Amino acid sequence: MRTFLLASTLLLAACGKPAAIQPEPQIAGPAAITTVDVAAAVETMVADNPTVDADDPALWADRADPSRALSFAADKSIGLYVHDMAGKVLQFFPDGPMNNVDLRDFTVGDRNLVLVAAAERDRFGIMTWLLDPATLKVQRWGFLPTSRDFGEPYGFCMGQFGGETFLIPNNKDGVVRAYAVSAGPDGPGMALRHSWKLGTQTEGCVVNDKTGDLYVGEEDAAIWRMTLAQPATAPVRIAPIDNKRLFADVEGLSLMRDDGRTFLIASSQGDSAFPVWELAGGEYRFIGRFRVQGGAIDPVTKTDGLDAWSGPIADYPQGAIAVHDHCDGEGPNDPPASICDSDTKQQNYKLVDWRSVKAALGIR
Repeated sequence: MRTFLLASTLLLAACGKPAAIQPEPQIAGPAAITTVDVAAAVETMVADNPTVDADDPALWADRADPSRALSFAADKSIGLYVHDMAGKVLQFFPDGPMNNVDLRDFTVGDRNLVLVAAAERDRFGIMTWLLDPATLKVQRWGFLPTSRDFGEPYGFCMGQFGGETFLIPNNKDGVVRAYAVSAGPDGPGMALRHSWKLGTQTEGCVVNDKTGDLYVGEEDAAIWRMTLAQPATAPVRIAPIDNKRLFADVEGLSLMRDDGRTFLIASSQGDSAFPVWELAGGEYRFIGRFRVQGGAIDPVTKTDGLDAWSGPIADYPQGAIAVHDHCDGEGPNDPPASICDSDTKQQNYKLVDWRSVKAALGIR
């Protein structure tokens, strides 16, 4: 765990000028902070690769027929896996070291497709693929380089706001950029629209497409809110690393929508847990925390990326959450520490039923 420096709170706004820290929204919630256990329902399997270097997942389901669903899984050494919802590999793209992956509905010509994109850490850019919802087949679309001065695109997410689809990489210096992506005659293109600067290394991020709010995790400091609607507005700190609710490193971020309510879920890597806040009228009400452990599948440890799918997906009528697990084991237990601390460990992703999380945290 890296040391939190007060200098990390120095920010620059989208216009590049120094920006004051905005007041932190009131964070209410239960007086006692509890962490509950939730069992995983399914885990991914890669039979021909015993050392998957997993990092971040993305879920997708056909809204008209949620039984038709997929899970995308980044391997930060070699490429992108496509799994069915039982965890079996359907396709693999050895397209380079992929860190974070995300997706959005996207139109290419007259075809309604799904754009899947991931930060590529070797060539410094964003790799894209297209999912055809009619066939559930994925194909490569193209590579989009970020500028060399940006360096390695460490974290990444996508968003849609104001009629545009955004590819949003961030780097180890805390620079966050939003590019509008377009479909050209020879493949994808992108143009820089907005930029922000946080104090230190960032990674996990998520966009609320309804409001244009962009949430970014500064790994050793806090979760911040920026906005695609008013990009010159200074970032607002909404949840600091306090070693109570949130422990460094803050990694993945995702949003779960449920019956008109919206919940922000974070990966608290330092203690392998997932804090949850409810977004309510510009404030963030702390709900509680959960760990993925217990049951027939081994526990999630040193968690990195996560993704939530809101609404029916496969066998989960209210939604599901996919989370990264640092060290996979046979049955309900992790392997010995000598394996989990080595380069020979197997990493994977666990799938959790949102109903189980709601029941454990008392969300009604």
